[in-house]
Amino acid sequence: MKRAILIHPDPRLKKVSDPVPDLSDDLRRLADDMLDTMYDAPGIGLAAPQIGVLQRLIVLDCMKPDIGETPRPLVMFNPRVLAGSDEKNVYEEGCLSIPDQYAEVTRPKVVDVEWIDRDGNPRTETFDGLWATCVQHEIDHLEGKLFIDYLTPLKRQLITRKMVKLKRDRARV
Repeated sequence: MKRAILIHPDPRLKKVSDPVPDLSDDLRRLADDMLDTMYDAPGIGLAAPQIGVLQRLIVLDCMKPDIGETPRPLVMFNPRVLAGSDEKNVYEEGCLSIPDQYAEVTRPKVVDVEWIDRDGNPRTETFDGLWATCVQHEIDHLEGKLFIDYLTPLKRQLITRKMVKLKRDRARV
């Protein structure tokens, strides 16, 4: 089931999410709903706070089916970065909660991440390139941090004003 995605500025997007104490069928359904919502948007990642749920849950899939890549949806409960490389990558990031706004963000090129999968198994994996950027972006959401927080105050204010206008325009419709 698709869920509504919160648009910045929304105070829920700036809150730190609570750890998931243990998995339940409701949380697995939430993860499935998040994947449906992410694919429909379309996007490559979504964090639970973006749909108003302040739990440490993210989903991502950076594969490109349009060029023949097989989807690889990942569901991560309580994800955390264990280590990041000194080498950096710059990606033009966007966010489903900040539609049609993009900016270059510098992050570690490679990160080691641990999480609990949808079956309750502990997992650890090394992510590189776009996957590393995406997982860091989504984990940031769990800390109440948006990609625009990496920008200069002026750029951040400009994007925030555009989002306020977008929300106002959508409310009128």
